Amino acid sequence: MAPKIAMVLAAGLGTRMRPLTNDRPKALVEVAGKPLIDHMLDRLAAAGVETAVVNVHYFADLVEAHLKARETKGLGPRIVISDERPKALETGGGIKHALPLLGDGPVFVANIDSIWIEHGAAAVDAVAAAWDPATMDVCLMLASTSGSLGFHDSGDIFLLEDGVVRFKDAGERAPLVYVGVHICKPEITADGPDGPFSLLPLWKRLAADHRVHGVAPDGLWMHVGDPDAKLAAEARLAER
Repeated sequence: MAPKIAMVLAAGLGTRMRPLTNDRPKALVEVAGKPLIDHMLDRLAAAGVETAVVNVHYFADLVEAHLKARETKGLGPRIVISDERPKALETGGGIKHALPLLGDGPVFVANIDSIWIEHGAAAVDAVAAAWDPATMDVCLMLASTSGSLGFHDSGDIFLLEDGVVRFKDAGERAPLVYVGVHICKPEITADGPDGPFSLLPLWKRLAADHRVHGVAPDGLWMHVGDPDAKLAAEARLAER
């Protein structure tokens, strides 16, 4: 069953996006006339997500005001704020901090700087369809290096039999990259350190036990990490 709760990671400083983030957070940078965070929230709402826990840090007041205005318009999902104003906690630390807000079941986790054009079925639904809590703790949305822009050209991930993920070793090139959305059991972060920490070391430890899986839906994925990437994404969206 697809999770009804999502964690949306919106607390980053967006330093590579400057000067566009001089007066706003990266989450509110517009691509094709829509803030990045709205691109992701609309995808999650279409997949049946009812509640999005959004972490805030940089220009937190602006993010909260935008999300309140979005809810006033009747747009889902319902928003719950995870406040990281004192200190941004990175991906793993952000989830750990939000554990009291995320419930007891699996959740979607989404970055706000990934935009895509689907070729066929909805990509978020494909991740949900692949999710099996009996055999995995994490299920990653992946894309090929040839079907993505702005991610690692040399790839990060191999998909083995039954969708098991293997992270590349030093010096290897891999065919797939993680593109910013996954399902996980949020309690995987509970034993992480206090303060900021990344999810990647957790994933690599779980992958050694075959507990990380992935799925690569058909489409074009774009990482909007800097002003040039924003322009490139807008050009691709205009072509569509």
